[in-house]
Formats: sequence, structure tokens, C-alpha cells
Amino acid sequence: MATTLLQGTELSGVWQMALDAALLEQRRPILRFYRWSRPTLSLGFHQQPLQPAWLQWQRTGGGDLVRRPSGGGAVLHGGDLCYALVWPDPACGRLEAYRQVCAWMQRAFAELGEPLVFGGAATSTSGDCFARSTSADLLTAEGQKRIGSAQRWQRGCLLQHGSIQLNPDRVAWQQLLNGPGPQLPDLGLSPAQLAEHLLSAAPPWLQLTATEHPLDAELLALAGNQLERYRLGG
Repeated sequence: MATTLLQGTELSGVWQMALDAALLEQRRPILRFYRWSRPTLSLGFHQQPLQPAWLQWQRTGGGDLVRRPSGGGAVLHGGDLCYALVWPDPACGRLEAYRQVCAWMQRAFAELGEPLVFGGAATSTSGDCFARSTSADLLTAEGQKRIGSAQRWQRGCLLQHGSIQLNPDRVAWQQLLNGPGPQLPDLGLSPAQLAEHLLSAAPPWLQLTATEHPLDAELLALAGNQLERYRLGG
């Protein structure tokens, strides 16, 4: 599919989630990479309840709380690179879409000397997304989750987005999610360099545009109208 590559952004969590939701509404084939301007804890769309520690962390300026348009557990952002792919009317189902996108990332990470394997059936009931793994996730050889992905389907159009953890904040992870977070080897790449490497390894079926396109006024207006839907905790 001919896919537009959007320029990378570093924005607040509520804007990033609203942009992903707006892109899904527009139903255009889009790929983008992005980061977070502040530490942010994102929750799956149906994840409840809000924990007192999360609200206290936000009130005292530790970071932001947002809700994702997709499902899954809590993810601490800030030391990661995120991707979002909008895929209109894919000729495959949920699991095959995960497989194709994850296979691309497996190839890219193998080239960096870090082979990644698919997770298995989730056995943990933890609310921490990175404390459990499913067939939608990619793990290091040591069993640490490097990439967690989630989907949202809307009228046959797929949004798949995910977090690629690079340097997770273990102190904040312990404070918010009662665990050490993923303990990962240093790739020796900045987020921008990793995004560039992933683009160089992009599969032929994406047919990416040669240059990044800016976020246009129509997209920003559509996202701006949805901000409150993804903001949590005041």
C-alpha cells in the first residue's frame, strides 16, 4: 500500500494520542514515529481504575496521565520511541497484521545484533503492559519485552501503534507500576537514529513516501477537538 511517512514529533501525550485517533478517522495509509515531551503514563482505553499513585505523580508534576485509543495495560513513556501505522482495509485479520508489522521490526533489530522473538500467551494479570507479553509483543533473548504493540479497529481500518523501549526510567517504573520495568541492553542509538534504521528496513508492502510530510491543518484541527477524550486526572 502506498503509505505517507509523517514527520516525527515530540509532543505531550494527550496530543500524541489524539493525533493517532485522528489519523485513524482520516483512513489514510500513514506511518509515523514520535516521542513524548514529558514523562507520560498511558493506559489502555478500557483500563480501570486510576491508581492513587498515578494521580499523585501527575499532581506533583512527575508527568502526565493519558488514555490510549487502543487497549492493553499501562505503559511508561519517555525513554522510548513510539510508532503508529494506519492501515485502511487490510486483507488480513488482527493476528496477521501484528505478525507482519512485528516481522519488519524483527528484521531491523536482528541487523542491530538484537534478535527479538514473539511473546506467548499472557499469563500475568499485571496492569503493567511490559510485565506481560502476548503474540503482539517482541522480547529479547533474555525474555525482556522490547516492543509492545496494540490495535484499534474502526470500520475496517486498523491503527496499530506501539512503544519501543530504549532507556526506561526504572525509578518511576517502580513508583508507578510496582516493578523494575524492562531491563534492556543499550542499543547505542538515539531515538532518531533508531527511527531512521527502522525506515531503512521497512518492508516493500509499505511503499513509503521518500520524504516526510508535515502534519497538516486539517489533521491538527481534528486532533485538537479530541484532546479531552484522552486526558486523564485533570
